Amino acid sequence: MRKNRKIVLARRPRGTPDSSCFRLEEEQVGDPAGAEVLVEVARLSIDPFIRTAINEESYHAAVPIGGTITALGVGRVLVSALPDLKPGDPVFGPLGVQTLVRLPARLLRKLDETVAPMNAYLGVLGLTAGLTSYFGVRNVGAVRPGETFVVSAAAGAVGSLAGQIAQLEGARVIGIAGGASKLRYLVDELGFDAAIDYKAEDVAARLRQLAPDGVDVYFDNVGGELLDAVLDQIRTAARVVICGAISQYQNMDRVRGPSLYLRLAERHARMEGFAVTHFTPQFAEAEAALAGWLAAGKLELREHVERGIERFPETLAKLFDGGHIGKLLLEV
Repeated sequence: MRKNRKIVLARRPRGTPDSSCFRLEEEQVGDPAGAEVLVEVARLSIDPFIRTAINEESYHAAVPIGGTITALGVGRVLVSALPDLKPGDPVFGPLGVQTLVRLPARLLRKLDETVAPMNAYLGVLGLTAGLTSYFGVRNVGAVRPGETFVVSAAAGAVGSLAGQIAQLEGARVIGIAGGASKLRYLVDELGFDAAIDYKAEDVAARLRQLAPDGVDVYFDNVGGELLDAVLDQIRTAARVVICGAISQYQNMDRVRGPSLYLRLAERHARMEGFAVTHFTPQFAEAEAALAGWLAAGKLELREHVERGIERFPETLAKLFDGGHIGKLLLEV
């Protein structure tokens, strides 16, 4: 028997979750049976869907009170009797916020570390980062050379990758983020054409300056007032990609929709939402493209790593208070 440390849901949050919503527990874990394997968790992807999964109702499976908090992660097989998964093999899957997990092998993906390090499968090659960005830009946004592409939450994992992929497609990229350090990251490190500080600037006025002819593609990760500000500046035949709405996740029972949605009709534009799982048959194609760009140095993604499973509550909070740049990870 081995000791597992895990974070469970103590109570459902009202608004912003705090430490009282979670509880650290310990339990004994036995060896796997049948088609199961025992995995030692290494790092977890801290994603916005975790916040929605701790609501009573969720698009993603809701975590029950007392249940282990949902999270995708990478780790190494500790015990297995299966020929395709041996001790030491790197794997990706729904590991949960815990240090050890016993799972059916069918829920795990064996990773190829000759293609990229294990952590890249949570970032540039990750389901909730690289793949999401890829399909949002190329399939939903259908970005074309010479177009003006705007992305919100641009210094986060999805936003920064979406902007870089749009550049690879030949677009002019404007990122919206909060704070001078994030703007420097976008322009100086990632090479975005321009950036807007929504905390210190009038977004609508700044967009009119930077994109006087309008916005062709808006990749939205925020929703709320920011969505309206960009809708007011879209061009004829623009595409608005709804990837997320992090400004709304704390109050999912009172989500605020766009008030300027009629700009879509006036400018013969479209707004389309998506989830990355809608593109499952194309995952291999997308991953190959992302891996090629990563190997060629055409994509980069900064990592913000917090350490210690007990730091999960404050790490989750960083998604909503702007306390990180790039991919937010928890090393357990």
